[in-house]
Amino acid sequence: MGEIVSLQQLAAQVRDGMTVALSSDNAGVAMAATAAILANRPKNLHLVCVPISGMQADMLIGEGLVGTLETSAVTLGEAGGAPRFADGIRNGAFKMMDATCPAILAGLVAGQKGVPFMPIRGIIGSDLLASRPDWKVIDNPFAENDPIVVVSAIRPDIALFHAPEADRFGNVRIGRQTELAAMAYAAKTTLVTVERIVETSLLADERSAAGVLPALYVGAIAEAKHGAWPLGLAGEYVTDSAEVARYAKMARSADGFAAYMKGFAQAFEAVA
Repeated sequence: MGEIVSLQQLAAQVRDGMTVALSSDNAGVAMAATAAILANRPKNLHLVCVPISGMQADMLIGEGLVGTLETSAVTLGEAGGAPRFADGIRNGAFKMMDATCPAILAGLVAGQKGVPFMPIRGIIGSDLLASRPDWKVIDNPFAENDPIVVVSAIRPDIALFHAPEADRFGNVRIGRQTELAAMAYAAKTTLVTVERIVETSLLADERSAAGVLPALYVGAIAEAKHGAWPLGLAGEYVTDSAEVARYAKMARSADGFAAYMKGFAQAFEAVA
């Protein structure tokens, strides 16, 4: 497990119709891998944003690769709304599965544990239930007059994210980003790009081993320096806010988006 491959080999594992779990912008987004995936043009992807996404999901939507989107939000943060997502919603370009952050994380826990659902609070009384027929309201079997929502398990084909480092044995340092572990535990396989690959086992030091995803849960690793750019990576580099703002402006139109994406692909050609 945790085989070290090229970026193209990693991207080739994302195929038509797959369910792909994506990390949020502050948890390590695999943008270099996204460029490589876009070059392969897999169709009808089901994106699960854990629990939200931004530029990455917006690009995949804008390129017409998304059939279903399951998320609690898609936003570019301080740069404003996600323009291709908004356009896709207006035009019905994909199936939208509205969710909440706790619901997505609970669904992943159910997927990890191999159970069909997970109970959560806080949804009854909202309009979400009307749009999510796969979520049910049941009676709490341990208390009277206590209805509770159960959300369906989420079992992605692939979990995809970027991390600071991996070792030659396939272990990946994720630090405090525990949602990345939740993605990996629930998914059939995990694809990770990293800033660097080190020779010493990341599990060797007991003081930091808790922040390491074991190779057991990792399918493939590709080295991609600055692989989260223009987004940031904790402890490595900050978000290139000017670049995100440039994307937000250009992506408001289909022509502007196409022009931006041409340059985006070229920016990662050397990495691939």
